Amino acid sequence: MQETNRTEISTLGEFGLIKHLTETIQLKNDSTRYGVGDDCAVLQYPADKQILVTNDLLMEGIHFDLTYVPLKHLGYKAAMVNLSDIYAMNGMPRQMVVSLALGKRFCVEDMEEFYAGLRMACDAHGVDIVGGDTTPSLTGLAISITCIGEADKDKVTYRNGAKETDLICVSGDLGAAYMGLQLLEREKTVFEQQRRENRRTGNHTESEEELRLAQPDFSGKEYLLERQLKPEARRDIIEALAAAQIRPTSMIDISDGLSSELMHICTQSGVGCRIYEEHIPLDYQTAVMAEELNMNVTTCALNGGEDYELLFTVPIGDHEKISHIQGVKLIGHITKQELGCALITRDGNEFELKAQGWNPLKD
Repeated sequence: MQETNRTEISTLGEFGLIKHLTETIQLKNDSTRYGVGDDCAVLQYPADKQILVTNDLLMEGIHFDLTYVPLKHLGYKAAMVNLSDIYAMNGMPRQMVVSLALGKRFCVEDMEEFYAGLRMACDAHGVDIVGGDTTPSLTGLAISITCIGEADKDKVTYRNGAKETDLICVSGDLGAAYMGLQLLEREKTVFEQQRRENRRTGNHTESEEELRLAQPDFSGKEYLLERQLKPEARRDIIEALAAAQIRPTSMIDISDGLSSELMHICTQSGVGCRIYEEHIPLDYQTAVMAEELNMNVTTCALNGGEDYELLFTVPIGDHEKISHIQGVKLIGHITKQELGCALITRDGNEFELKAQGWNPLKD
């Protein structure tokens, strides 16, 4: 948090802070009739569109750790989490409402950093910030974001449309965000152990040299950190599918892990699936980091989460068209429900898929 040139939020007040953070926002969408500045935003959508609404609540200590997450990155990621949900419905995001609960340790400059990341993400995806709220918090930072989007009535894609013989596709690569989190958590543990040792030996004030030496070396692992701290919602894939005239039969974004998300599709569609380990897309840095941590890289890809890639199914007749879309990998196919959900390993063995992705409500 900002320690120098600190402006207390109380000097601006709730409405002053909101005005300070939003007064330079310029609206980009025709469907936004009126944005920040009144009791409600005013939206107007064409009659041939379906309106999509999603919300995410992010809690400090549960969904993010400010020990290693810069506030600018947090704002960017908080926006992307919501944008990804709209894309997962085969839609386009248009507006966003942002509410924050703030502890006293935060200052105006901190919120400027958060909003800088938030607005960077919204500007990149053509989204208007049209409102929100702020309130005090006694338990850290809480972020609630609602994103509103649109889709043609005949193109909205749900999780329940997968059919037998459909192809299972995924964008990007998997497991890197989870490896980035493991890397950050490891370095946090090392740093905290060093500080405890300094206190034990009476060294309560670290010198600049000691602080410099305490900084971890992330060279060669930059991609993992980027995937964890600065994920990208896949607007490009939605646009590529539309250009290729491919209408997915089902779709979901990968926030809790490939295995969990695929089972959501299969359960809601009443089908089974087969995916192949050799076809699961992995980045080289992910594989190296998994080996360094003595973890199975396939398990990380299946269960790690926070990739925010798109998992979707398409009719088998679209095989040739889907094979020409850059950044999309075919990983398996849909089967009859009674055959269950399975992973076929590189050596030909078959294992039942289980939803072992991240569950924040689990003890």
